[in-house]
Formats: sequence, C-alpha cells, structure tokens
Amino acid sequence: MLRPVDSFSAATLSWCIILRTWGLVGIVLLLSGCATFAPNPPQDQSNICEIFREQPTWYDYARDSQEKWGTPIATQMAFIQQESSFKSHIRPDRKYYLGFIPGPRPSSAKGYAQAQDPVWGEYREQAGSLFARRTSMKHATDFIGWYNHRSQQQAGISLTNPEHLYYAYHEGAGGYRRGTYRNKPQVINAARQIVTRTNRYQSQLNACEAEFQCRRFYQVWPFCRS
Repeated sequence: MLRPVDSFSAATLSWCIILRTWGLVGIVLLLSGCATFAPNPPQDQSNICEIFREQPTWYDYARDSQEKWGTPIATQMAFIQQESSFKSHIRPDRKYYLGFIPGPRPSSAKGYAQAQDPVWGEYREQAGSLFARRTSMKHATDFIGWYNHRSQQQAGISLTNPEHLYYAYHEGAGGYRRGTYRNKPQVINAARQIVTRTNRYQSQLNACEAEFQCRRFYQVWPFCRS
C-alpha cells in the first residue's frame, strides 16, 4: 500500500513526464519552423494574379522589396517559383546509402528563396535582422531584392535582366564573372525558364495589379501606393 508521500511522489513524477513530453513536442515544432502552419503553395503557379489572390500579403512583401532594392515584383516571384515552387520549408533531398541510411544534404539551402547558410548570414547582418527567417515570404522577397542589388553592384547586371541575375544568384558574383554557369546546362535552362516566367508574370500583373493596390480600408487615394 502506497503511503501518502509515495502517492504524491508518483503523481508528481507522472506530471513531470507529461510536461517534459509536451515540452519536447513544442521544441520540435519550434525547430521545424511550424511548417504545419505555413501557407500552402498556390494552386495555379502559372498566373501571378491567382498567386496574389490566394496570398495578397505576398504582393505587399514583393512591392516593398521592389521599392527598397529595385528588383521587379515579377522577377522576384519567378525566382521563388523556380527555387522552391512556393514551398516554405523545402530543402534539398538527402542522399541515402544502401537505399535507406540517410546521408547529408547536398547544401544548406532552405526556404522560399533556397538561400544557403553563409549568404543568409550575410543578409541578416547587412540588411535583414537576427529574426529574419528563410521560411517567411516577407524575408525571402527582401533577400532576393538585396541579393540582386548586390549582383548589380558587384557584377554590373541590370535589375531588368532576370537571366543574368539568376546566373549570379546561383553562381555568386565571382562565379558569374568567371562564367562558371556556361558549363552548367541545368543552370542555363533554369535561367531561361526564369525569363519566360518573368515575362508572363509581368504581363499578367499589368492587367491585375490595381486589384492589390489600395485594397485595405486605410489605403485610400492619394496616400496608397497606386
């Protein structure tokens, strides 16, 4: 028969186990970036109007980045579609040994913009903040704008040239100047897709952008950004 003290100790131990279990679950969710609560990728990724209709705040983020860094909205979204298909927590697939033993990932790329650890660290120090997250569309669009602005400064690439901006985005300014992309058919093909998608997105946005400007009750002419 348990004494009262033993009964109390057993109950306390049970609660400690429960709390520790839930604490571990909470940590896992935090470390995973709460992927469960991330927006679903747009259903129609071929139409920028439909993308912004599903996620109107994405227009605001891209517009802010354009005004801050100069990369057009259509180019930003074409980059993100190419890199991640608008999946917030995507990472490069692991290699598997013997078909089932997980190995390392080929790179540290992560998030909407597939930014890697070193350059993301530079971005957070120079232009972002310690709280910037690669799984946030707001920070991803700002990162792309910042990176392309840097490519313009370091390699002289026009912000209206999505093909060569993507070469620099993939290879870095130094690799771009050395022409390392020329021996990489996959990179060349991706850059050409970027151009096609940018042109299509821009044409679509020309027809529907007014829909996303001044849409809030406090965004009234002449103070909104139309």
